[in-house]
Amino acid sequence: MPSPPPLGSLAVQAPSLTPQLVYVSPTTCHNLSLFKDLLREYRRLDDTITMRLNRSNAQFRDRDRIGSNKKGNVQDLACEYIWKELVENWKRRTEIVDYCVNIVDQSMNEKRRVLEGQQGDARAQRKAQADLFAEEVKRNQVHNELSVESIIRKRSLDAFQSRCRYFTPPMNDVEARKWWDAAQSQEAP
Repeated sequence: MPSPPPLGSLAVQAPSLTPQLVYVSPTTCHNLSLFKDLLREYRRLDDTITMRLNRSNAQFRDRDRIGSNKKGNVQDLACEYIWKELVENWKRRTEIVDYCVNIVDQSMNEKRRVLEGQQGDARAQRKAQADLFAEEVKRNQVHNELSVESIIRKRSLDAFQSRCRYFTPPMNDVEARKWWDAAQSQEAP
């Protein structure tokens, strides 16, 4: 078992320095515990936003002191850096949830077709109904993640704006502006 990183290291500030590439497949979507674990990992950035803002500010202040910083206000640079991380993370999570919603919905439609095809056989029909019920529970769990995402984005945006009151994404960054506007209205882009 690897030893925990020393306090104050980059491993504490940032996600793993050796990130694991995870391929989301239909199997991932159908395994609710794996699906939720994956989302939990992606939500760590949102969960630690205040600490990350503090560390980002300190990092940009240090760069400014040694003269290796880009031109601009340290606070603005730190806010822009964290905002870009948030947007990328929100985008990846939304892609995962949308993909799994589609996979589970397709599976449910297939189970309905099977149930409709089992008209004469009572035993097969009961099994198909049980399969459909299990799929519906899974579907509800996956669909609930859309609501959870909205809540998490709102909470992160509130924390972000409390520290970055005057920040707005640059007009030329279309992706960041889209997420900014969506977060302001509590929608997914």
